[in-house]
Amino acid sequence: MKIIVDAFGGDNSPLAVIQGSADAVKTLGVNILLSGDENKIKQIAKDNNVPLDGIDIIHADTIIDIHEEPTKVIKEKKDCSMAVGLQALADDKGDAFVCAGSTGALVVGSTFIAKRIKGIKRPALAPIMPNEKGYFILLDAGANVDCRPEMIVQFAIMGSTYMSKVMGVENPKVGLINVGAEDTKGRDMEKESYRLLQQAPINFCGNCEARDIPSGSFDVVVSDGFTGNVTLKLYEGMAKFFSNELKSMLTDGFKSKLGALLLMDKVKTFKNKVDYKEVGGAVLLGISKPVIKAHGSSDARAFYNAIRQAKQCVEGNIIGTIKSNI
Repeated sequence: MKIIVDAFGGDNSPLAVIQGSADAVKTLGVNILLSGDENKIKQIAKDNNVPLDGIDIIHADTIIDIHEEPTKVIKEKKDCSMAVGLQALADDKGDAFVCAGSTGALVVGSTFIAKRIKGIKRPALAPIMPNEKGYFILLDAGANVDCRPEMIVQFAIMGSTYMSKVMGVENPKVGLINVGAEDTKGRDMEKESYRLLQQAPINFCGNCEARDIPSGSFDVVVSDGFTGNVTLKLYEGMAKFFSNELKSMLTDGFKSKLGALLLMDKVKTFKNKVDYKEVGGAVLLGISKPVIKAHGSSDARAFYNAIRQAKQCVEGNIIGTIKSNI
């Protein structure tokens, strides 16, 4: 298996990308194709004693900055590391693509270079997030601000496929984010989505109020991209808030520090559960091959897990199953 990785996407690139890729080759048994400036990649690897065994490089002259217009990836910057990597994916030079660069550019580039699965209206950004019972998938988390009901149904089908094939959840429970549990709640979009979701080949369990998301009542949570992105950012903010509060409580005075020593294993388990570095990234579902959007501030560990996640998508035949279900 060969995973293509944008070597110059993210705040800590290219060193963190190279380190994470080298770890993946060693531990996961995959080959890596890095897209980016070949001379810089080789020099940085040499300076930091990172082996490039099992890693090939496809040269790209430029990068696309996170502040640039996303459409530049298919217009003025076809030679950037992201575009070159996506073109390699489209040309079957790899089985999946990992990138920590601009989310907007990645959505545009994936849609127009790697292409959508036939029949999919829009790709959906789908992060894996923690809840009381394990993890759930949220989609769309921001790729499509405005959505039609039929798109929501496709999000639900794709999310169910991922949770079943990659996360091992049997018959995933699907919920539609809404302002109430009753089927009469919400805007026209939610009401029509509810009706269509009832007819879809999924385990639709009704509307999902925001307070139901952390409890683990649903394995797949669907919404339009605007609502989904607000949900994602609030969830991330609350996780950081609770982590900071917990740290403050456990380091405030001698008794607290003593208690912290006794609870350290539990604290580490909690920390890992809410740490994006341990999950990998958000899957861009609906593209003809697996695309993983790693966090912009990913370190080597996060890139390693994003590559692991890409491998799981390939092994689980996510694309083939989505095609069949759609």
